[in-house]
Amino acid sequence: MARRAAHRPAGPARFGVCLIGLDRFGAVNNSLGYAAGDRVLAAAAQRLAELPDGVACHLGGAVFALLIRGTAEPEDAIKAADRALAALRTPFEVDGHELPMSASAGVVERAVDDGDPADALRAAAMALQWAKVDGRDRWRFFDEARNANAVDRYRLSAEMPAALARGEFGLAYQPMVDLTTGGVVGVESLARWDHPELGQLAPDRFIALAEDSGFILPLGMHLLEMACRQAVRWHGDGAEPPFVSVNLSAQQLCHPGLAAEVAVVLDQVGLPPHRLQLEITEHAAMTAEGDAIDNVRALAGMAVRVALDDFGTGYCGLSYLRRLPVHAIKLAGSFVAGLDGDGVTCRTDEAVLASLIHLGHTLRLTVTAEGIESERQRTRLYELGCDLGQGWLLGRPTTADKLFR
Repeated sequence: MARRAAHRPAGPARFGVCLIGLDRFGAVNNSLGYAAGDRVLAAAAQRLAELPDGVACHLGGAVFALLIRGTAEPEDAIKAADRALAALRTPFEVDGHELPMSASAGVVERAVDDGDPADALRAAAMALQWAKVDGRDRWRFFDEARNANAVDRYRLSAEMPAALARGEFGLAYQPMVDLTTGGVVGVESLARWDHPELGQLAPDRFIALAEDSGFILPLGMHLLEMACRQAVRWHGDGAEPPFVSVNLSAQQLCHPGLAAEVAVVLDQVGLPPHRLQLEITEHAAMTAEGDAIDNVRALAGMAVRVALDDFGTGYCGLSYLRRLPVHAIKLAGSFVAGLDGDGVTCRTDEAVLASLIHLGHTLRLTVTAEGIESERQRTRLYELGCDLGQGWLLGRPTTADKLFR
C-alpha cells in the first residue's frame, strides 16, 4: 500500500487512506465461531473491493484499508469513508443468520511527499481508535492537535508512578463555610501535581488518566493519607478542628478493600473518623452496586461522613438515597451561578436550589452549595436555608499553612 501511495500519477500528487474496523466483531467469533467470522470478513472485503473509490485490502483481524489515489482535498477521502461505512451497515447473511454490523474508520489525506506513506497508515490507525472511542459507526479525520493531546496524556500517565515516588503529588485546600456564622467548619482537599516541566497541574489534567490506568488506587490512598495527616496538624495547632473532605473516584468506591484501608489510615494518623468526609459523585452513587454499596455502608458505620457531590445534575432517580447512608449533599455550582442572573433562568435555578435544600433537610442531610462567587449568591443561599457554602468568594484553594491566616 505504501508503494501504491508513493506512485505519482499525473496532476496533484495527493492520496487518502481510510482504515476501517468492523465494530464488535469479536461477538461474531464468540457466538457463531471463527468459520462464520471468516465468512463475514470475506463478505466485507468483497463489498469494499466493489467501491469505486480506490484499492481495498485486508490488514488483519477485522481491519481493512482503503487507498484513494489522486485526491484533491480531504473531503475526497471523507466521502470514500462515508461510502465504505454505508456499505458495511447492510446486514450480513451467514449460516442462515442475518448479522447487523457497523464499522468505524480513521481517515487521512495528504500529499505523497508529506512524510513517509507508512506514517499516513499510523495516523489513520490513531484516527480509527478515536472513532471507536467516540461511539463507533463513524469516521474520524486525523487531527494533529488531538494526536498531540493523546501523546501528552500517554506521557503523563506513564510518569505517574515515578512522580508519586518523588513526592510530586500534593494537595490544595478550600474552606467550607457555615453560611450562618461565617466560620470554617470543613475543608475540601484538591489534588495537585507539581510537574517538574509543566508546572502545577490541576486534577482535570491527571485524575482521569489515573482512573484509566488503574493508578488511581495507590494515588488516591496517598492523597487520602496526606489530607488526614494535615487535618490532625490543624487540630494540634489549636485551630477549631474542621473536617477534611476527600474526593473518591468511582473506581476507588468499587475497590473491595476501600473501607478497611481507610480505617487503617485513620488509625495510623490518629484522626477521628467523624472528621473525615469522603465525596462521591451523584453518578457514582446512582450506579453503585455490590462492593460500592458495601463500602459506603461500612464507612458510614465507622462514622466517616459520606457526601454526594454535584447533587442535582444526574437524572431524576433518587432511589439510591434509600440504599446509601449519606450524610451530606453538595449542590452543583451550575445552579448557584444562575442566582446572579435575571428573568426566567434565575427564578428556575432558585426554585431548583430551594427544592434540593428542602429535600436534603427533610432527609436530615447537611447541604453545601458549591461555586459561590458573589455576595448576592451567598445571601440568597443563606435565605434559602443552605447550611454550608464553598467558592471563591468564601476562600480560594490554597496551601495548608495559609488556610487559617
